[in-house]
Amino acid sequence: MYVVPKFGGSDLDRIDRDSVKRFILDLRARGLAKNTIRLAVTTLRAVINAAVEDGLVSNNPAQGLGRFIKSERAARESSSLKPGEGELAGLQWGDIQFGDSDEDPDRYMLVQRNYDRRWSRTMLTPKSRKSRRVDRGRELRRLLLQLRDERLVKAFAQGKLDISEELVFPSDAGTPIEMNNFTARVFKPLLTNAGLRNIRFHDLRHTFGSLLIQTGASLAYVRDQMGHSSIQVTVDIYGHLIPSANISFVDMLDTLTCPQQSAIQPQQRIRKESDDLPQVLANVWLGGRDSNPDTQIQSLQSYH
Repeated sequence: MYVVPKFGGSDLDRIDRDSVKRFILDLRARGLAKNTIRLAVTTLRAVINAAVEDGLVSNNPAQGLGRFIKSERAARESSSLKPGEGELAGLQWGDIQFGDSDEDPDRYMLVQRNYDRRWSRTMLTPKSRKSRRVDRGRELRRLLLQLRDERLVKAFAQGKLDISEELVFPSDAGTPIEMNNFTARVFKPLLTNAGLRNIRFHDLRHTFGSLLIQTGASLAYVRDQMGHSSIQVTVDIYGHLIPSANISFVDMLDTLTCPQQSAIQPQQRIRKESDDLPQVLANVWLGGRDSNPDTQIQSLQSYH
């Protein structure tokens, strides 16, 4: 998507460090996410590394570039979802497993498609290219059941008996929601009415992940819920959202130390062992004279 259009027609020995830097600047100017840019540079670096190993070029001009790419976008800038993040827009009623009751743990949704609003305006596979199960809490289950029943009533009135392939969150026209419109017309007013600060809609996903970690969920479970490729990705994205969360482990070290009063007992034990030491040394092997050059052994013998 990015390397071939830029360098596909270039000789490998014509690709220098300046051209790689310009490549990175061009990607940043297009507004791509920093992870996307990093992956593009990694791909280019891998291709040239193969050429270096084959002796086609002497060095890799992409080496060391792209590892510390920083986004110029403000951390809390309000923005709509990006391509690959429209999984909510592609959710259908048939993707939701409600379970028999609130106590039934078999309640989740399957993330199976993603709506690409910016490029193809079609349903694609999720960003990870595979479906995943995302568990749902009791309260959300109740709200979705209420919404489903309302949709069923409307569908029955129109002679429909099945809504499994209908969108859970469609636009007023019944089409997939456009997140630009949703953010401006719905999400921001909701934040204002609720008295909340201005955040991105995508920050709700970050909140879900960080709260799971704070409640004690394992990193493996959080990884699966978020659809990350590895636990390292989970830690890199959400680890900083819970500062001091692990200080409890340091506090536990206090329980491993004994109070001052109990410290007398080890001292008494050492003193007793010292009192018995002459007899042990005399009865075992040191004897009256020992030629062992070890200084510790000699000191013990001197003590005897």
